[in-house]
Amino acid sequence: MSGGPAPVDWQGGALDCSACRYQTRRALGQCGLGWSCLHDRYARRIERVFLLNPELSDECLGHPYFETRANAARQASVFRLTALLDDPDPGVRGMAILRLPPAQAERRIKDPDRRVRIAVAHRLAPENLLPLAADAEGAVRAVGARRAEPGMLPVLLADPDPEIRAIVAGRIGTAWLDRFRADPEPLVRRAAARRRPALFVADADIRVRHAVAEEGDAETVRQLVGDGEEIIRETALRRLAQLVEGA
Repeated sequence: MSGGPAPVDWQGGALDCSACRYQTRRALGQCGLGWSCLHDRYARRIERVFLLNPELSDECLGHPYFETRANAARQASVFRLTALLDDPDPGVRGMAILRLPPAQAERRIKDPDRRVRIAVAHRLAPENLLPLAADAEGAVRAVGARRAEPGMLPVLLADPDPEIRAIVAGRIGTAWLDRFRADPEPLVRRAAARRRPALFVADADIRVRHAVAEEGDAETVRQLVGDGEEIIRETALRRLAQLVEGA
């Protein structure tokens, strides 16, 4: 269970178990130099300490090393975590957000660090995600698009990120899917075509028409049996056979 870099403390100095206030735990197999140490710089060794000694977590939330605070926050009492929402390290703030009740996440909705705002997007109640639709970071908007109530998704129809538009196309109410017929990104249109195939039967991109051939009803799929691409024709015929068998 050793491995990793040479053991040094969080400031790069030598570790001395004899000077540690927790040295009695070493004899109990709850810590040890090079594999589980509260004072080590290596995060995996710090993590092991709190897994083996979760009762130490609360008292280590104010440790000067951010990795120690972040790992302590994983195990600490949730009632002690509110103060960490203002921690100088984004990893610590993010860990606190992921464990605190969703209402607490709203305090960091404008956090300057993307990692914290991503954590916020994961924790806010779906009906409270609308402000994140305008976030400058695509990863934040993507989480919001996956979790928001479908009724909020129209605000993301013109998102500049095609990945986000594809998420929206997969979740938005079907009445909105015609808006994607003119989307410049084929993979976005393909996501919409899987839900309303008939709208995309004449799409110029083979990937979109293939989705239509896979998901369309009999009337729609028959329009593709004469498609110029062999794979589309084969898929359309296979889909028709499945529809006949299931009728």
